Amino acid sequence: MLFLKVSAGIGVIGMASPMLQEIFAGSLIGHPDITFSQLDDNQRRLVATIAAAFTGLLSLFNIGGRIFWASMSDFIGRKAAYYTFFLLGIALYASAPTLADTGNKALFVLAFGIILSMYGGGFATVPAYLADVFGTQFVGAIHGRLLTAWSAAGIMGPFVVNGIRELELQAGVPRDSVYDVTMYVLSAMLVGGFVCNYLIKPLAAKWFMKDAEVAALQAKTQADQATTGSMGIGAWRLDTTSAVAWLAVGVPIAWGVWITLTNALALFR
Repeated sequence: MLFLKVSAGIGVIGMASPMLQEIFAGSLIGHPDITFSQLDDNQRRLVATIAAAFTGLLSLFNIGGRIFWASMSDFIGRKAAYYTFFLLGIALYASAPTLADTGNKALFVLAFGIILSMYGGGFATVPAYLADVFGTQFVGAIHGRLLTAWSAAGIMGPFVVNGIRELELQAGVPRDSVYDVTMYVLSAMLVGGFVCNYLIKPLAAKWFMKDAEVAALQAKTQADQATTGSMGIGAWRLDTTSAVAWLAVGVPIAWGVWITLTNALALFR
């Protein structure tokens, strides 16, 4: 399930910049009549800069999705969250070629922003999904094994996207249409992921440790752990040290978000 979902999501990340450039081309700089192949060197640089802002904006959706979807899954459940990822994702991926044909950049950017939010949301939600299925005792190790699917998807997604693009170009398909088949293929991956999510069932009770076994295992390590705070790191407090630490992290992040949003405004001019 995760392999198929991430293959589709990471495929979009890999093609986001060239896709925007080739689909919208001159319309990004106020010349909707100019196709990508007609751009001169200076225009291509301007278009590439705007496409870079698009990629940065998608990164913000990726970050925000990790918070939003993980929180949402606490209310609707992990399985339902993944059903949402797949159903909404299928609709957005399949509609992307139509959105591109309309020339509506705002809707196109919003669609891919939501797609990337669900990519990040899937990553943030899956540890809790694993805990629901397998329990919390060894969820860290299980999550580590599951990430092999993420690694494999990191190869498969770009491989599929780039392969289809090259085949389409060799077949003479215009650059503003070379991603249509790709989006339909990625939609099909999400259909497969939806089926996999449906097939995931609660783990049989015989595979779970008994309470006494869990207590005995935890007793072996409890002596080395603090008894207060979260994971032995102490209770949270706001003092000078923590305030400086938050500023050291928060200010650069806020600055990066501001720069990204400012640059992304060029997408909507």
